[in-house]
Amino acid sequence: MPGNYKKKTQAVVIGSDHGGFRLKEKIKKFLGDKGYQVKDVGCFNQESCDYPVYAYEAAKEVSLRNFSKGILVCKSGIGNSKVANKLPRVRAALCYNLKAARLSRQHNDANVLVLGDLFVNEAMAKRIVSLWLKTEFEGGRHLRRVKQIGHIEDKANELFRKNRSANI
Repeated sequence: MPGNYKKKTQAVVIGSDHGGFRLKEKIKKFLGDKGYQVKDVGCFNQESCDYPVYAYEAAKEVSLRNFSKGILVCKSGIGNSKVANKLPRVRAALCYNLKAARLSRQHNDANVLVLGDLFVNEAMAKRIVSLWLKTEFEGGRHLRRVKQIGHIEDKANELFRKNRSANI
């Protein structure tokens, strides 16, 4: 695997824009202190930058199955969520509280956690991250629904391919 990251649950990819940089750095240290391997795809300072670049880089690692989990941070979390959910096999969840974090894993098998720095302070972010990483997907009726999302994704990709080839 690129960067010598072992493919296991203790490895996480993380990214942010300038608005989420400070919180991302705190979460990265928190994860490292807990024994997680963390691949940081940027940004690497607080200079203004474009969130789609970094959201894509982190989500791509999950989409390609290089990492089973990812974390994204920006000001609101909305932009990162929109970008991450464009990639195949990514199920990004914007979570502002513990209940949403738990349910995103239990019911939706979310594999990318998105946080908004405007709405989640450092202490809450750490609690959300911890809970989210340790919560297992329940499967059962929820598996059927997650598979339906995958089928919708496949249909959308096929529709795009057909329309693209028809317009060439």
